[in-house]
Amino acid sequence: MNKLPLAFAIAVSLIFSQSAVLAKPAKEISPSVRIQAKVLDEKARVLADYFKKYNSPLEYHAQDFIDAANEYDLDWKLVPAISGVESTFGKQIPGGYNAWGWGVYGNQAIYFKSWREGIFEVARGLRENYLDKGLTDPYQMNRVYAASPHWGKKVAFFMKDLDSFIKIAGVSGQPDLR
Repeated sequence: MNKLPLAFAIAVSLIFSQSAVLAKPAKEISPSVRIQAKVLDEKARVLADYFKKYNSPLEYHAQDFIDAANEYDLDWKLVPAISGVESTFGKQIPGGYNAWGWGVYGNQAIYFKSWREGIFEVARGLRENYLDKGLTDPYQMNRVYAASPHWGKKVAFFMKDLDSFIKIAGVSGQPDLR
């Protein structure tokens, strides 16, 4: 008698019985956890596709980038471009959802609780500490933001790359995408 099918059946039943034990009943789910569906505007759709091209964890936060840019009156490509330079679009971070190298000095780093918090905090910081002080493009920001003299050029590259991606994505005829 072949014992392999019996062993397989027992293993499968154990796996399924353990997974049922590990699942939480619906009544134990915290009422403070809230999922909000958002309709992406055209810029966010393009940005999500751009992030997807880089296999970025920021892909599902594209609308947050657009919302933060609108709230703080920034070029919508700036904060994503900085994440490209500082962390390959969120893939290489010091921890704490910090894709922008924000407050990173040696072993010290600022940690955010979520990508959304990081996006909005960096956008606010760029507005208050850079644009409001007359540093309006990546080359000017470079003097304060980064030690590398090439940082501004790299940020400008990703901003232009996003512009090129817009044309490739076939939405160049859409109003106000730049």
